Amino acid sequence: MVDGDDKTVIGQLKGFLLEKQPPALLIDVQGVGYELEASMSTFYNLPECGEEIILHTHMVVREDAQLLYGFISLAERLMFRTLIKISGVGPKLALTILSGMSAEDFSRCILEGDSKSLTQLPGVGKKTAERLVVELKDRLEKADSIKLPGVAAEMKKPDHPVNDAVSALISLGYKAQQASQMVRVLDVDDKSTEEIIRAALQGGA
Repeated sequence: MVDGDDKTVIGQLKGFLLEKQPPALLIDVQGVGYELEASMSTFYNLPECGEEIILHTHMVVREDAQLLYGFISLAERLMFRTLIKISGVGPKLALTILSGMSAEDFSRCILEGDSKSLTQLPGVGKKTAERLVVELKDRLEKADSIKLPGVAAEMKKPDHPVNDAVSALISLGYKAQQASQMVRVLDVDDKSTEEIIRAALQGGA
């Protein structure tokens, strides 16, 4: 797609997943390998390497680099784009936030004014958390009220049990990276959120 400034903007990729090493991905699109970065929320929902995948993307063009970020859902990409509009929140911090909790959980924290839960995320101190609540609450309320096409439905989808488990561990006081690692080493196939949390706590004891 080309915008009014004649710059190429990549909004979606469909291809085969070649490599996945958090936070980096490599996708083969008709013989061209695209390198992307993604949150842990997206990583938990990725297929095995060699399988086909569709990712919604956001492209950041800087003087020294062109960076591509991938998201499993439109809701997550929308939240990423909303976050990077906030002063002091760049793509790296936005990705970290969305690695620590799902877009839906983050939205819930903002709408409920729960800045305390946000401080559990790496790189988010008390002042940053409070600023996020103040600056994002009105935007998220408006986004919900106008029900952006494709986004409202995504936000209502039930979270993946793994995402729920990581969020729960963070709420218990674990750092996002530690919580992700505790879950990553587990066999989570066909397990409920409660079973994953119990196994993670037993393994981390």
